[in-house]
Amino acid sequence: MHVFFSAGEPSGDQHGAELMELLGESAPGARFSGFGGPDMEAAGLQSLYRLTDLAVMGFGQVLPMLAKFRGLVKQAEAYLAAERPDAVVLIDFPGFNWWIAKAAKKAGIPVYFYCPPQLWAWAPWRIRKVRKYVDCILSVLPFEAEWYRQRGVDVEYVGHPFFDEVAHHPLDETTLSTIRQRSDRNVALLPGSRKQEVNRNFPAMLMTIRKLTKKYPEVRFPVACYKEWHFNRCRELLSEAEDLPVDLYLSKTPEVIEAADMCYMVSGSVSLELLARRTPAVVMYRGGYIMGNLAKVLVTCKYMSLPNLIADRSLFPEFPFMRPTDGIAQEMADALEQWLGNPWKLAQIKQELNTLADGIVQAGGVSRAADVLISRITNSTSQRRAA
Repeated sequence: MHVFFSAGEPSGDQHGAELMELLGESAPGARFSGFGGPDMEAAGLQSLYRLTDLAVMGFGQVLPMLAKFRGLVKQAEAYLAAERPDAVVLIDFPGFNWWIAKAAKKAGIPVYFYCPPQLWAWAPWRIRKVRKYVDCILSVLPFEAEWYRQRGVDVEYVGHPFFDEVAHHPLDETTLSTIRQRSDRNVALLPGSRKQEVNRNFPAMLMTIRKLTKKYPEVRFPVACYKEWHFNRCRELLSEAEDLPVDLYLSKTPEVIEAADMCYMVSGSVSLELLARRTPAVVMYRGGYIMGNLAKVLVTCKYMSLPNLIADRSLFPEFPFMRPTDGIAQEMADALEQWLGNPWKLAQIKQELNTLADGIVQAGGVSRAADVLISRITNSTSQRRAA
């Protein structure tokens, strides 16, 4: 069995590696090729290019890379036509992956979209591309699966891979102990997985922290740095704010979340890990001016964080903005202070998260995705050979 993957986000790289490992267990000798990142390469991906190096958002970031993206699409077109893998599996990163889907369909190769684009959140007219280029959506959220199903798309609900990571990831007790020994009260900082997210959002986070530490000097702020670059960049930004009680941790996101009383995070899919660990959060996102203004027209959902969307109410306070100001920083500090200064409110939100998580958090999503792919690829391959 030969499966071509395309994942451009760091989180997609992680999910892809886990899926590859389970596919390899079910189909010994399976071959994996395509675009991904270091995790997928470590899991056995024959990499055509490390796509996670190009994980960007917004027109200002994408435009300078258009020629590079176009070159990669041409490379994929030639590879798919020559190698003819049994299936193409796309993971998030829709701006680029639509082109890979188009190339695969042109070559007559079945296309599966795992962790699909959030069309229910913005620009839903893109459903036309799904119907045209994607054979099956492997949905990770129950309301998302229903949304696609209502629009005539072949969809299988498998469950979110983040829940597997929470259930199966052994926590580093040494890191947990270190965080808790430094302070009895911790607010975890999650500055995002993309480089531009860290550059835009972490300085705004520091503005908020400076306000909080004046009233709560005993609170420490452990930072979950996704990769080494993020660790180094956060350290650079902290060099101008050395007096703040901030501690950096590399590749210890689960431990940082687990040890925290609450989180202050950049909006992203990691919010599902917060839900699984029953840790409340204040959510922020600083967008660029072009994307920020486009969002006012294109976004069709009420919330930007997944726990709020699942609950259909504002469990996590949200703060989207385009320019960090003292007023925005104070609003975010006030939102965190509602839990820091009131143990009863903190206990209440945790209980609400418990109730929500009990109804949706279920491990086994990656295994179910692998089973669906094995079954469908086997059937598709048999039909093509029979024809």
